[in-house]
Amino acid sequence: MDLKEIQSLIKFVANSGVAEVKLEMDDVKITIRTTLEGNAHETTYVQMPAQNMLQQAAPQQPLPQAPAAAPAPAAAAPVADESSKYITIKSPIIGTFYRKPAPDKPMFVEVGSSIKKGDVLCVIEAMKLFNEIESEVSGKIVKILVDDMSPVEFDQPLFLVDPS
Repeated sequence: MDLKEIQSLIKFVANSGVAEVKLEMDDVKITIRTTLEGNAHETTYVQMPAQNMLQQAAPQQPLPQAPAAAPAPAAAAPVADESSKYITIKSPIIGTFYRKPAPDKPMFVEVGSSIKKGDVLCVIEAMKLFNEIESEVSGKIVKILVDDMSPVEFDQPLFLVDPS
C-alpha cells in the first residue's frame, strides 16, 4: 500500500462518518479513528516493516515536512482562460485547508488583501503536520476558492490573484 492509497483511505474514512477503521493486509496494519464531534479529528497509525516502508516511500513524492522546516511553496499557474488576467494559486499537497494559523488568530489573507512573494496565504494540514503555503507572486487577492477547514486535493485552485 503506497502513500497515496493511505491518504485516499484517510480522506474516505473522514468523509464517511465512521468512527474507526482497522485494516490489516500482509505486513501492513492501519488504524484510522475520527471523532464525530464538531471538529473532525483524524488519528492514523500505520505499521509496516522498515524495509517495506523504504521501498514504497522512495518512488513517491517526499512526505510532508515538520512545521519547523521550510514551508512548502504554493504552485502558481495562469488560469486556463487565456483572456483572464488572474493567476491561480494551487495546493501543492493534499490535506485540510485553514485560512488562519489558530482558531483565535486572524485570517492570513482576505479578498482585497495585497500580497507579495513569500507571504503566507494559508496552512494545509497533512497527516498532523501544518504546512504554511507561501505566495510565489505579488498582487491582490481577488477570490478565495476554498472554504476554511475544507479538504483540498493536490493541484486544487485555492486563490485567484490579480498580479497588476
